[in-house]
Order: sequence, then C-alpha cells, then structure tokens
Amino acid sequence: MPKPLADRIALVTGASRGIGAATALALAKAGAHVVAVARTVGGLEELDDTIRAAGGSATLVPGDLKDFDAIDRLAGALNERYGRLDVLVGNAGILGPLSPLGHIQPKAWDDVLAINVTANWRLIRALDPLLQKSAAARVVFVSSGVTQRAIAYWGAYSIAKSALEMLARIYAAENATTNVRVNLFNPGPIRTRMRAQAMPGEDPMTLTTPDQAAEKVVELCVPTFEATGKLYNFPTKTLMDFRAPGNSE
Repeated sequence: MPKPLADRIALVTGASRGIGAATALALAKAGAHVVAVARTVGGLEELDDTIRAAGGSATLVPGDLKDFDAIDRLAGALNERYGRLDVLVGNAGILGPLSPLGHIQPKAWDDVLAINVTANWRLIRALDPLLQKSAAARVVFVSSGVTQRAIAYWGAYSIAKSALEMLARIYAAENATTNVRVNLFNPGPIRTRMRAQAMPGEDPMTLTTPDQAAEKVVELCVPTFEATGKLYNFPTKTLMDFRAPGNSE
C-alpha cells in the first residue's frame, strides 16, 4: 500500500525530542525523507536510530536556529540536493522566563522572540523558493493555547506565539493561489519537557503523549489536505478559522 508521503522531503525543527521528534518519526513512517533540525546532537542521533529501525530515512542537521545564516546555508544545501521542499514543520520553541514583563531580562526576551518568531520568518524567507517548487507543499507551525488569553507572567511566550500565529496566517494569505498550504497546530497540554518546566507540579502521566499529537500533524502535511490559513486545535479535535474563547489550553 503506497505511503501518503512517499518520495517527499520534510523538514522538522526542534526534532530531537517531544513533539518534534515524534512528528519526524511519524513523517518518516508515512514515507517522507526527514530533514531533522535541532541543537541536541544526541537526541538527533537517537531519532535517526528510531527512524531507521522503522524503515525510514533522515538527514540530521545539528544547529541553533538563532544562527540565521545557517538557515540560509541549509536552504542552499536542500536546493542543491533535492531542488524542492514538500513539508515544513516549524516546531522548535522555547518557553523563556515566567515572570512579570518588567522583570524579564532583555537577553531572555530576545531569545524567546528569536526562536519562536524570527527563526520561523527566516525559515519562510529561506525555504519559500523550495516550497514553491513542490507540487503540494504543506507548512505547519506549532502554536499554543496561551495566545487566546492574557495570562499573568507568561508575557514573553504568549506574545511570541501570538506573533507566530499572525506570521503563519499572513504567509497563508500570500500563498492563497499557490500550491503551498499553511496551517497552525495547537497541541494543548502534552507530555513534554517544556510542559514540565511550565507546570512542575503536574502529573505527566495524565497528559497526552507527543506521538498522539504527531499523528495529527502528519495529517496536515499530506498532499490531500487542502485547507490553509486554519488552526487545528488538538484538545478539541477542531479545525478553526480563528480562535474561539475556551477552546484550548
């Protein structure tokens, strides 16, 4: 039986653990060759072993997304090797400090914006020409439920994710007449290291696992998924045109 992403090239950021690693594995199982980008070399190597054991293939790209020139070099390498990109999953993100806005150090603020927003814009800037060469390019950016309400002390992360959502929606609008489809994915509470950092008293065994979320992300990446400019809210299993109050966490 043909795999839905056979012979397609998929790039995943933050691929060394959590939702990123689970999504990279799920994409590989669906037939894609995965370009896995992350800072943690050991995590990438573990991912590669897992993908190979599942019969898939991957290219590992260790690096920090704040190295914006490296993003441009990666785009050049992908163009030279494949001539196109079929799937982009912008998953990498950092929580940053949970602190009153006035207490956040400038470097911490800059880091949160750099990883959660600017790096994704740089990915769009560098990879859009390759996505345009795909017959059915699919782009998914991982957002968060914090964008729909003002939560004290979550300022840096909430503001960054809100900016990411607008970035994705504008990119979708700009590609309304092309083969590029752009959507957002809100995972909700997932058993990840970032969730544990944000909610240290929470029992992780009560949370959904990353592989369950990854299965849905892959559904947004297949050529037959035609919606664009939407947000898939995983907690409610709802594809939305805009956020409705109370629909996510």
